[in-house]
Amino acid sequence: MSVFSRLAFIAVIAILGTAHAQGLKPWPGGATPALELADVDGNMHRLADYRGKTVLVNFWATWCGPCRAEMPSMEKLRRDMEGRPFAILAVNVGEGPRIAREFADGLALRFPILLDRETRVSREWRARLLPSSFLVGPDGSIRYSVLGEVDWSSQEVRRYINALMARDSQRAAR
Repeated sequence: MSVFSRLAFIAVIAILGTAHAQGLKPWPGGATPALELADVDGNMHRLADYRGKTVLVNFWATWCGPCRAEMPSMEKLRRDMEGRPFAILAVNVGEGPRIAREFADGLALRFPILLDRETRVSREWRARLLPSSFLVGPDGSIRYSVLGEVDWSSQEVRRYINALMARDSQRAAR
């Protein structure tokens, strides 16, 4: 992808990034795209390595106001879900490790911050708007998606996550 194409992609998602959350929507189907990216420390993360957990995959950038606004609620969700089969993978779109790390450190975020500098993974996941988020079930399939800012610590969102974990653990027990 050329630098111009990458910048155009980022500009489009920046313009659209001010939209409000439309709510969690059931995923209409289709295969879950691969996700394999390094974090700000250079460690590789693969969505497949999180099999057996419910995973929140969130696409964001430091210049995106709604992204910045929802990050504290994501950290609260992570803390509240500690010890349960749940993980957050926050995919920074188009920025470098220093910028992403400084932002994460400033908010004391303790979930992995992955880097999609070339925007390849973002495009594969169709994350055309920032933030874009996906709830992936323990089987590795996307179950829900949402475009725009979400309060991830809300009771409504937790009901979705808890139901997803319970439903999948019941399936695994059969």
